[in-house]
Amino acid sequence: MKKFFDSEGIERKTVLILRLLKESGQPVGARLISRRMQDSGVILSERAVRYHLKLMDEKGLTRLAGRREGRVVTDKGVDEVNNAMVQDKIGLAISRIEILAYKTTFDPVSGRGFLPVNISLFPKEQFKNALKAMRPAFEMGLTVSDLVAVSGEHGQLGNVTVPAGKIGLATVCSIVINGVLLKAGIPMDSKFAGILQLKDRKPLRFVELIYYSGSSLDPSETFIMAKMTSVRSVLGKGEGKILANFREVPAPCKNLVEELVSKLNKARIGGILLIGAVSEPVCQVHVDLNKVGLILTGGLNPIACAQEAGIQTENRGMAAVMDYQELRRFSEICRGKYSK
Repeated sequence: MKKFFDSEGIERKTVLILRLLKESGQPVGARLISRRMQDSGVILSERAVRYHLKLMDEKGLTRLAGRREGRVVTDKGVDEVNNAMVQDKIGLAISRIEILAYKTTFDPVSGRGFLPVNISLFPKEQFKNALKAMRPAFEMGLTVSDLVAVSGEHGQLGNVTVPAGKIGLATVCSIVINGVLLKAGIPMDSKFAGILQLKDRKPLRFVELIYYSGSSLDPSETFIMAKMTSVRSVLGKGEGKILANFREVPAPCKNLVEELVSKLNKARIGGILLIGAVSEPVCQVHVDLNKVGLILTGGLNPIACAQEAGIQTENRGMAAVMDYQELRRFSEICRGKYSK
């Protein structure tokens, strides 16, 4: 299909509006679009949003679903947002990590505040089986936390609307570690996400990796879509490949990091598989001088488990922030209405 604009000519604000409409899955009005743009660091008044929407209507990129319902993106608009401004997508993953870490207000001592989550969407008719497939991963701790949130179609998880015919599941993202450390004055360098090989249930080495600085997606999404994990094998045999992340912190911060990790564990948030020694390699990965390497569990491991079981998933890693108080234990969800 011929693009209406070339990737250099389309405006950043227009692309962002199209992306927001695409991600919403339902009609959105100018007021809500303006609010969500602010979350991405773009300030545009409601009146200015209406002006942009009118221009996009004329170009066939959006259409009015109704005066009160708002706009939806057209097929042409979807094509534009998928292809426009490729150069601006480079480094998007690392930028998203930094933004979500900044937005993290969670205090592990008080158990209050907002923390980052991944959002996964399942067909309604498959969600019961998905719960069964994911349960062992939660029970064995192959995730950041056993706390989750669930919403049916048209419901909200953070700022993500669950589309018709789907059930959404929010899982805690490993960026919560970045955010909590950041609030404590500890800088954390997020290097890459990868496929970590386990043997006898212990981390062995990374066999694949994608650097955040060169990726426009959460790498974990890519690994799941490519069917590169074997989480179910780890759960059954103790050997296989899981999603994991590599971070570094300054060496003088190691003791404080360990203290904060202990506090997080008491709030049912874990996710750290291994903390290395100063300037020493971790899982065969080089660590910079006067730094300490950390291996973090991927928050989407339970979802990879469901995907391996043949259950179709749509994932949005690093999707949003949610109030800690909205999360529930996965075991409670398994006993609730969605398991019937």
